[in-house]
Amino acid sequence: MAKGIIRVKAKAVGGMTKVKMMAKHTMETGRRTDNTSGERIPARYLQTLQVMHQGKTVFAANLGTAISKNPFFAFSFAAGEPGDELMITWLENTGDTATESVKIK
Repeated sequence: MAKGIIRVKAKAVGGMTKVKMMAKHTMETGRRTDNTSGERIPARYLQTLQVMHQGKTVFAANLGTAISKNPFFAFSFAAGEPGDELMITWLENTGDTATESVKIK
């Protein structure tokens, strides 16, 4: 899967940073079959998601097949200034991984 699957809005207000993010991902469980070919669609889902701010983990999630397509997450943490960078790392069950960054507004 290509980089750039995470959409993020991060805003710092009063010493707190509120983060809303959506992973644009199919989250295939491996249990569905293709209607045209009749073949099983292989499992492909996000296993882990981690958000770091200045080297510290501020959010981490272990995901699985029970998570819906395009999962949405919202959280806040005490820190962050406008212009700071969040590093978001995801890992699929296939072994694909990527790190994306976004600036806090």
